[in-house]
Amino acid sequence: MEFTHDTLVEASKTWGLFYLIGFSICVLIYTFLPSNKKRFEGAEREIFDKEDAPWK
Repeated sequence: MEFTHDTLVEASKTWGLFYLIGFSICVLIYTFLPSNKKRFEGAEREIFDKEDAPWK
């Protein structure tokens, strides 16, 4: 099998698509794991703990 530019482009597009879909699924699983609930709730509260005023 001879590797031409078109063959490599097609392979990279195909495997790149599978890679991005797999990565997205991993991120979603990590986000919705019950063990991460406290971490994300803490991050949500930290945003609103400080005063929302301009710097002086």
